[in-house]
Amino acid sequence: MQHGPAVRRRKLGAELRNLRAQAGLTSGEAARLVGWHQSKVSRIETGISGSKPADVRLLLDAYGVEDPQLRELMLALASDGGSGGRDHWWHAYRGVLPPTYRDFISLESQASAMRTLETTVVPGLLQTPEYARAVTRAAVEGSDEDQLDTLVEVRLARQDVLRAQPPLELCAVLDEAVLRREVGGPEVMARQLGRLVEAARLPQVRLQVLPFAAGAHIGVTGPFVIFSFSRTSDLDVVVLDHLTSSLYLERKEDLQAYTEAFNALRAHALSPGDSSDYIAAIADGA
Repeated sequence: MQHGPAVRRRKLGAELRNLRAQAGLTSGEAARLVGWHQSKVSRIETGISGSKPADVRLLLDAYGVEDPQLRELMLALASDGGSGGRDHWWHAYRGVLPPTYRDFISLESQASAMRTLETTVVPGLLQTPEYARAVTRAAVEGSDEDQLDTLVEVRLARQDVLRAQPPLELCAVLDEAVLRREVGGPEVMARQLGRLVEAARLPQVRLQVLPFAAGAHIGVTGPFVIFSFSRTSDLDVVVLDHLTSSLYLERKEDLQAYTEAFNALRAHALSPGDSSDYIAAIADGA
C-alpha cells in the first residue's frame, strides 16, 4: 500500500517505460534524444524520482505519442494536481486541503469511471449542500463556519466531473445504512434521498442498494473506491479512506480482488430500478 503521490510516480514511470518500449528505444537512446543522462530516465521510470510536466512532455514527444487524451493523463500525473486552470481547480485550496485529499480529487478528475462501495454516508459526488455540510461538520471537529464553507464548496465543486464532457461514469453500491442514517435531520435527509433518486436517472450514474435483508457481505470490511482510466488499465487504482489519510492499492492482484468483491456486491444488491424505488420508499417513510 502506498500513499497517492508514490502511486502517481510509479504509475507514471511504468507507463512511460511502456511507451518507450513501444517506440523501440532503450533508456539510453531516450536520454540522448532529450538531452539527459540515462540515469534520469531510469529514476523516472522506476518512480524513484518525480518528474515535471515539461520533462514528461519531452519524453512523449520523443516517443511520438500524439494521442491528446493519453498526453493529458500523463501530464496530469506529473503535475501532482498542482497546475493552474479549471482542470486543477483544487490548487486554490492548497492551504485548506490535506495532500491526500488533493491527490484523491486529482485522480477523480482524470478518471473515466469510478466504482464505489459506501457503507456509512452518501457518496460525495451525490451529496446535497446541506447533507455535505452536516457530514463535514461531524467529520472535522472544531472547524469554524468559514472552514466548513470552504470544505463544502470543494465537495460541491468535485461534482462537476459528472457534468463534464465526457462525464465520469459513477457506479455506486450503497448499504441500506447509508439511506437510514439521519444526517442533518429529517428535512436534510429527505432532500438527500430525493437527490439520489434524481441522480439515478442520469445515464452516467448507476446506483444499487444493498438492503439489510442481504445479510452479511464482503463490504462489511469497509468502503472503497476503484478508479479506472479509459486509455490504460495500468493506471487503475483502489482507494481506501481512513480517518487521517488515504491508502492506494495498485497491484494487479489487489485490483482484481476488489473488482471481484465489487461485482459480488452488485450481484447481491437490488437492481438499479428496484434500488430507485427502494430509496423513494424510504424517503416517503415506508
